[in-house]
Amino acid sequence: MNKHFEIVYKLSVIILAVLAAVLLGAIILAAIGADILEVYRVILTEPLRNISLICEVLIRAIPLTIIALGIATAYRSGFINIGAEGQMAMGIIAAAAVSLALPDLPKPILLPLVLLAGCAGGAVWGFIPGILKAKLEVSELLSTVMLNYIAAQFYTFCLRRPMIDPAELTLGGVGTPQTMRLSQNNWLSRLIPGTRLHSGIFIALALALVIYFILWKTSFGYKLRAAGAQDRAARYGGINVPVCLIASISISGALAGLAGAVEIAGVHRRAIEGITGGYGFSAIVVALFGGLHPAGIIPAAFFFGLLLVGADMTQRMVGVPANMVQVLQGIIILVIVAARMVLSNPYLMEWSRKKYVKFFGGMVKKEGLQ
Repeated sequence: MNKHFEIVYKLSVIILAVLAAVLLGAIILAAIGADILEVYRVILTEPLRNISLICEVLIRAIPLTIIALGIATAYRSGFINIGAEGQMAMGIIAAAAVSLALPDLPKPILLPLVLLAGCAGGAVWGFIPGILKAKLEVSELLSTVMLNYIAAQFYTFCLRRPMIDPAELTLGGVGTPQTMRLSQNNWLSRLIPGTRLHSGIFIALALALVIYFILWKTSFGYKLRAAGAQDRAARYGGINVPVCLIASISISGALAGLAGAVEIAGVHRRAIEGITGGYGFSAIVVALFGGLHPAGIIPAAFFFGLLLVGADMTQRMVGVPANMVQVLQGIIILVIVAARMVLSNPYLMEWSRKKYVKFFGGMVKKEGLQ
């Protein structure tokens, strides 16, 4: 009965959490005078209407998946990475710099080199808060947020000064902050003609398998998870917690930088302003919504890609501001945190178990008497 209760208990909490999120979203939509059912219908069904729109959902799910995998890796090691937005920007700068510097290299060499450059740029930017926390005990909540601002300003500077497209500085240019179009040797191939879906989706899926294997099938992954679960016990067991901390955030930053490299190689084919699109912050929600596990992150990324595309469509079709999706994301975060607190509370689970046993035990006795 205990095993049966645990399944029922977790499912009940999850269902109540989903209902709470829907209800809170409905209250906010009602407050702005929107048609609640129509808004939900547009967000959840319109992006699935045809293959072109589904591909747009997948395009947004690709960077969300890659970054969320990194955030989950850091979180499992006890590091809350809020700096993925800046790490993604630094990865884009590094990847674009390599592509622009070596445009004539053959694709089998240039493309992997550009993706590795993106990883390196993000890893370096992730290493900084990692070393600050491991050696100086600086809060990662503070350092990662501050580094986001620095990365954003540096990214803008690079696009407006040393890396700006020379054509934008000519008489006919408008000074748009963007790089030159990257060499075709750096492009990820498009999978479906007439759509923007690119082969980066295979990179995202492969990384999910790699992260799962590292975290749950290797001694290194065990050390990372042990350091995050209980650092004192891990230290007593001979695990070098500071090294695990630095390694996990460096991996997290590398994946965020890789997501940026994939984005410019697969979608935009150049570095432009606003290319990060808030992916670094949305991926935090994706990681939490996916249970910090690769198997959950993949469908969670698709769902949030659906929300992003649906939010744009609600602005055109229903007249609801597109930033309402950020409000919905905030609601989902609150609901997820509340649900995780409930699920991790042993006293509440034990109290519920006693009520469950008492209720169903009484029903069984009554049926026996009858």
